[in-house]
Amino acid sequence: MYERDFEGGADGAYPLSAPIQSEAGDFYGTAAGSAKAYAGTVYKIAKSGKYSVLHLFTTTDGSGPVAPLVQGTDGYFYGTTGAGGQYGMGTIFRISSTGDFKVLYQFDGTKGKIPEGALIQASDGNFYGVTVEGGTLNQGVAFKMTPGGTVTVLYDFSLTAADGNEPVGGLIQATDGNFYGTLTFGGAGTEGSLYRLTPAGVFTKLHDFRTQTGSYPQSTLLQHTSGKLYGITTDGGTYGSGVIFEYDAGLGPFVTFLNVYGQVGAKVDILGEYFDAGSIVSFNGVPAQNPVIQSTYIEATVPAGSTTGFITVTTSKGTLKSNKPFVVH
Repeated sequence: MYERDFEGGADGAYPLSAPIQSEAGDFYGTAAGSAKAYAGTVYKIAKSGKYSVLHLFTTTDGSGPVAPLVQGTDGYFYGTTGAGGQYGMGTIFRISSTGDFKVLYQFDGTKGKIPEGALIQASDGNFYGVTVEGGTLNQGVAFKMTPGGTVTVLYDFSLTAADGNEPVGGLIQATDGNFYGTLTFGGAGTEGSLYRLTPAGVFTKLHDFRTQTGSYPQSTLLQHTSGKLYGITTDGGTYGSGVIFEYDAGLGPFVTFLNVYGQVGAKVDILGEYFDAGSIVSFNGVPAQNPVIQSTYIEATVPAGSTTGFITVTTSKGTLKSNKPFVVH
């Protein structure tokens, strides 16, 4: 087991999100920082276990990174800071595996401020996220950013209490191509709401949180391979201490995989359902040979001739497609 004791200085302090694994197999993460002089760090843990700081924030380029990073298709890592920058309202940054750092956007309130949720790179190649406050109505926004750093507001969250406002958790793009998220306050029950947002910015409220079903959701949703959405609330429920909830948006099942990349001959763990002995696993159309199959788990070997693309599993109930491409290199 790897262990890192943060010292509270330039090495980092108060990490509030887990690191991510890169396509190369190393781990990258952020720590929020302990003081103005140590306003947060971006760090790397190599496969060997070596820890190194890639960037130390100085407040002028952002401070208080609390969300996990996302690796873009260009190989860079993208992230946000909840404060700091030219206007003190947070930044969006890009950093390479060797520490080449660049601020892509400085929030000034007009297009949101305080971006605490994680960025995602959607199927169109752009990045999407939310801010807790700011925007036209100062209730937070959902935004789109090009890889080059051009930010546009996708949706201004409403002053109307019935819709909900102040998104703390980030967005997910589900298998239908739409974005889903939660709002911490407002809604018909005044305790938050769950919503869907199309890539064109059309907002639909899906659920009002009330004490019985949980109150004040603040985390990013997760889509299970069943197609259903899962999340947590910080309050409410039978004992008033929060709940784990499930929401059925009518989305179909799919498969996902644990490895982020693999070479020909590598073992890949595939998760899903309806698997049986006759199931056929393919990597971008190339069948895998002799996969080890259980009802919800498959261990498959990346076959010769396979290229980057989607994994499919053909079952007795139909063909399930992965929710993201598998990278072969």
